[in-house]
Amino acid sequence: MVAPVPSVGVGYGAERPPSHVRAAFGLTTAGDDDGEQLPGAAVWRYGDVVLRKVADRAHAVWLARTLAALDAPGLRIARPLNTTDGRWVMGGWGASRFVSGRPENRPDDTVLTAIKLQRATADLPEPEFLAGRQGIAAHAERMAWGEVDIELDEANGGRWFEILAPARKPLSSRPQVVHGELFGTVLFDGDAPPGIVDLVPHFRPAEWGAAVAAIDAVAWGGADMTLLHRWSYLPDWAQLLLRATLFRLAYHARHPGSADVGATRLRAAAARVSELL
Repeated sequence: MVAPVPSVGVGYGAERPPSHVRAAFGLTTAGDDDGEQLPGAAVWRYGDVVLRKVADRAHAVWLARTLAALDAPGLRIARPLNTTDGRWVMGGWGASRFVSGRPENRPDDTVLTAIKLQRATADLPEPEFLAGRQGIAAHAERMAWGEVDIELDEANGGRWFEILAPARKPLSSRPQVVHGELFGTVLFDGDAPPGIVDLVPHFRPAEWGAAVAAIDAVAWGGADMTLLHRWSYLPDWAQLLLRATLFRLAYHARHPGSADVGATRLRAAAARVSELL
C-alpha cells in the first residue's frame, strides 16, 4: 500500500538545525544537545518554536506569508516566524510556533477541517509556482483533471482510472487555493480546534480538498465507506470525489513499488465512487 504523498517542501531525515540557523530565529540559548525531534520529518522543537527543514524554497516562502496572515476561525494555525533580519527561510530552514496535538483517525473532523480551511483560503490568488510543479503527485493531479495523458500500469490503478475517467463532467465551482494533503497532517488535541502546520496548495474547486481527504481517509485510514455519502450535500461532491479518486489512482499507479491496487482499499473506494456518479 502506498500512502498519500508527503507534503511538498518538507525534507526528511535526522538533520539538526545548525547553530547559526537557531540563532537567526532567536534561539540563541539552544545548545547542540537541546531540542526535541518531532516524528516524520526533519523537524525540531525548541520550546515554543519549531524549526523545519524545507526542500522547496518557493513553497516555503509562500506558506510562511500565507499562514502568517491567514484568518481561519475554528482552526489553530502554526504561525510562521521570521529571522531577526526579516527572512522566512534561513539556511534551508523555516520556523513556526508550536501547535500541540497529533494526527488521529477522525475522518469526519478531517473533512470538516478541510471545509473550514477552504473558507479561509477562498480569496487567495493562485501561487505562481504551481504551474511549474513537477513530480508524481503533480502529474497525477493533472491527469485527474484531464490536463495531461500519461500511461498507467493497469494492475496498479490504471484500469480503474480508465473506467472512471470518462464519467468526468463540467463543474460549476470556481477554482481557489485548497489543501490537497490534509489527511494525516491535521493535528488533534482533545477538544481543541484542529491544528494546521502545513498547506500544500492546489488551485481547484473548493471542496476538492475535502474530497481528497475523504478518499484518503477511506483508502489509507480505514474509514467506513459511508463517509463518502455523508458529505454529499457539498457542491459537485460526486464529481470532486471522482477527481480525488483519479488523483490517488494515478499517484498509486506511478509510485515505485506500489502494490496491486486490487489489494488495497483504494480499489474499494473507486468502486463506491463509481456507484455515486
